[in-house]
Amino acid sequence: MKFPSREKIAELRKQYRGKRIKILLMNDAQAPPVGTTGTCWDVDDAGSLLMEWDNGSGLNLLPGVDLFQIVGEGA
Repeated sequence: MKFPSREKIAELRKQYRGKRIKILLMNDAQAPPVGTTGTCWDVDDAGSLLMEWDNGSGLNLLPGVDLFQIVGEGA
């Protein structure tokens, strides 16, 4: 697996950290239901969005794999 550059990680953090996100499609047995919303609290070195879902889940999002949309700013 090739990790994103530091510049790409910084770009992802700027784009997603603190944003409210809604799941459109996650291909994972442990995925929260479609339509679940949560807040991205950071981006790890692999480029995964570290999430706090409103239903209590902490499953990460993978940009380019999972489908999601930004729906607002976090609290």
